[in-house]
Amino acid sequence: MSPDPAHSWGAQHPSGGTFDSGRPVVTLAEPEAFDDRGRTGLSGVLIRRRTLTAAVCLVLGAGLIGGAVTGSWLAGDSGEAEERGTFAAAGSLWHSAPVDQLFPPTVQGRGAGPGGADRIWTRIAVAPDSDCVDALDPLLRKALAPVGCERLLRATYTDATESYVTTVGLLFTKADATAMRALDARFERDGLGRRTDLMPRPYAAKDTVAAGFGDEQRASWTVSVLTDAPVVVYAVSGWADARTVDEPQPAAEAMRSGVTTAAAQAGLGHEAKGLADRAERSLRKSVTSSTEQAS
Repeated sequence: MSPDPAHSWGAQHPSGGTFDSGRPVVTLAEPEAFDDRGRTGLSGVLIRRRTLTAAVCLVLGAGLIGGAVTGSWLAGDSGEAEERGTFAAAGSLWHSAPVDQLFPPTVQGRGAGPGGADRIWTRIAVAPDSDCVDALDPLLRKALAPVGCERLLRATYTDATESYVTTVGLLFTKADATAMRALDARFERDGLGRRTDLMPRPYAAKDTVAAGFGDEQRASWTVSVLTDAPVVVYAVSGWADARTVDEPQPAAEAMRSGVTTAAAQAGLGHEAKGLADRAERSLRKSVTSSTEQAS
């Protein structure tokens, strides 16, 4: 999968242009030249002409302004309807999109590693779709409770050397766009994505290098609340040798230059962030494909 930039979901005007095109243009001719005698003799006529011209301009101006307001209102309605359709399409992907579309067997991460190094991740396990009861820590479930849990999809990847393992999750919520924006604002305001007691749980698959990837092996993680889709994207990473981690570190901190923690030096912040970003891109591409087919 190519790490192309995520597709934009922004609505455009149906005609592809703007509502300003095609508006009438009102121009006033150059005033006639009068000598002093003409101005004195025709003052009443000039006043009436000026008054009539002002009235015409006022009517035309009001019409143009009204047309612009109406056009903007109609455009808003069209954009909002399209956004609602896209939001709904994203929420249905958990049961309509193929596994390989959301979690590709191989993920290319050009420039996703420490120092801009390229990464390649291989999927080693896909969890059965489930609810959130056993897949998330109780405090994280409580933090996400305002948006509900419709379904949770997870997959676990390993790097090319099989030194690290990372679980990626797509949590489909029951919320509307307003609730998703509120949750995103709360995560940002209260720093919920940096709290170690709100880390996602990994998916440890038997007979794989992630068999020993449990709660005590979590080293770095990231959580992203989307506002244009009813989805929370997360990833949590650790070592493949099942070593325990005393001080897990959020991916954003582990990726900072000069950080000397074990998770940072191993690049585990990059592992979590890189896979989470690419899972989000896969989600967006799936939504775009779904809406194009529907239209």
